[in-house]
Amino acid sequence: MMEQITEDIKKAMFAKDKDRLDALRYFKSMLIENKTSKAPIAEMDVLIKHVKKLRDSLENFPAENEIRKKTEREIITLSEYMPKQLDEATVKGFIKDIIAANPGHNTGLVMKDLSPKIKGQFDSKVANELVKAALG
Repeated sequence: MMEQITEDIKKAMFAKDKDRLDALRYFKSMLIENKTSKAPIAEMDVLIKHVKKLRDSLENFPAENEIRKKTEREIITLSEYMPKQLDEATVKGFIKDIIAANPGHNTGLVMKDLSPKIKGQFDSKVANELVKAALG
């Protein structure tokens, strides 16, 4: 992923796309920091964690705020590197299979089994609501 980010930084520089360039440079710095840390994690996990943090931060800004708009553009830029997103029907199928295989599960136990299957591919907050609806 690091090589792709570096190439895309070059392209953004030539295109003079400042927002894209800023987002990619910041993400590359996060990857370098992760690589040199005592307990590095997978590059994709760094990306997923960062995009989730950005999405969560959107709630703190009003709709027409410039910081919110910049954050939305950063999410769009970094979403290109995210794994393919799952649709709601697929996640409901996972939930149904988990519940069928383990009757008597509560929300926490279903989420524990579901989380690795949807990591980075579906919003865990929405998944939690789907699990509650399926169990309740």
